[in-house]
Amino acid sequence: MLALYLNRFTLNVMEPITLFQNKRIVLGVTGSIACYKSVDLASKLTQAGAQVDVIMTEAAQKFVTPLAFRSVTGRPVYTDMWQLETHVAHVNLGETADLLIIAPATAHTIAKLAHGLADNLLTVTALAARSPLLIAPAMDGGMYEHPATQNNVHLLQERGVIFAGPAKGRMASGLTGLGRMLEPMELLAHARLALAQNGPLAGRHVVVTAGPTREPIDPVRFISNRSTGKQGLAVAQAALDAGARVTLICGPVFEPIPLGVTLIQVETTQEMGEAVLEAVKDADALFMVAAVADFRPGARSDKKIKKTEMDEEWGLAIGLEVTLDILSAVKAQREKTGYPLVTLGFAAETHNAFEYGRQKLWRKGLNFIAVNDVMQPGAGFASDTNQVVLLSSAGVVEEIPMQSKTVIAERLVHHVARALGRVNEADSG
Repeated sequence: MLALYLNRFTLNVMEPITLFQNKRIVLGVTGSIACYKSVDLASKLTQAGAQVDVIMTEAAQKFVTPLAFRSVTGRPVYTDMWQLETHVAHVNLGETADLLIIAPATAHTIAKLAHGLADNLLTVTALAARSPLLIAPAMDGGMYEHPATQNNVHLLQERGVIFAGPAKGRMASGLTGLGRMLEPMELLAHARLALAQNGPLAGRHVVVTAGPTREPIDPVRFISNRSTGKQGLAVAQAALDAGARVTLICGPVFEPIPLGVTLIQVETTQEMGEAVLEAVKDADALFMVAAVADFRPGARSDKKIKKTEMDEEWGLAIGLEVTLDILSAVKAQREKTGYPLVTLGFAAETHNAFEYGRQKLWRKGLNFIAVNDVMQPGAGFASDTNQVVLLSSAGVVEEIPMQSKTVIAERLVHHVARALGRVNEADSG
């Protein structure tokens, strides 16, 4: 199944998000009951590491006080275009912002923005802003789907404005329909995508594999491994943060999927291999992070195998056969087509990790391999942390000490981005 996955996403606001560090975000808040969500959004943006300046319209102040926003951001809240203590506030806010978010955005404000009206501090700041503009609509009772609102939305989208939502659900009036503002965590993920537009992998296509594969014994049983997909999903998120177009080929996982990936869900090693070979035909980079099953049952039962059908003395004997070697298949295809330009594999080992990883690097024709000893405390499957040694044909590239899988992923993406830059330089030379 191929889909642009927009409903499940992962953000860990317990640790600052690198992409938000030292970023200045202007949050515009207009008159909707959804204002209460915006206080939480301002808090989450601040926790992620951003510097958040809030602009409230007069109507917004009827729902939430400026003090609520100041309490969670630690910064002044702008409510009046004519505040004497601020010189030309809209120019300063607009020119210095890395991202302007309007959440909630009422139908009235959307109409103003579409037609260039600038009668309050928020709308005049939007005209002065040079940053991406992210709008989160919030309105009741069929207002969003009204032709007038839809025309305004389309006009703004043609100018490059990003819309996040609205969602369907119960509204303040008691009606159910399309018009609810997205939840703060969803908007944080959309903001993350907007900030990544000009990252070091902008314009690049990156393929990431994640999670385990399953090899069925019968309709209810399978052979698999302990992978949860956490490291692969972290790599996919890090590639998105670097601005890449990401295809995520994912086995069965129970972790949230990063917002913005093109998701291909698979189950078996064969399915993953076929998906990878198709996806990398035009890919700049492949991160083969998935823990692929190396063996599968030689025969599969079409019915559940019953205990009563087993031999009393010998039990159930399952003959195993080797599965598709995905990286070897990628190597063969790459030798013919040249794609992907850069490949990074993983070697999850229990002993002799460095030597086995080095051998795998050469055998599979990889540019990089991330070697980790899963027997080390904190570095195994299902852990939130990892410890890897990144190797290339030249030797050790970086020894990455025990830390979060998010940071590990960012380091791996950094090295692949640098390698792609060197490929470009060689081509242009």
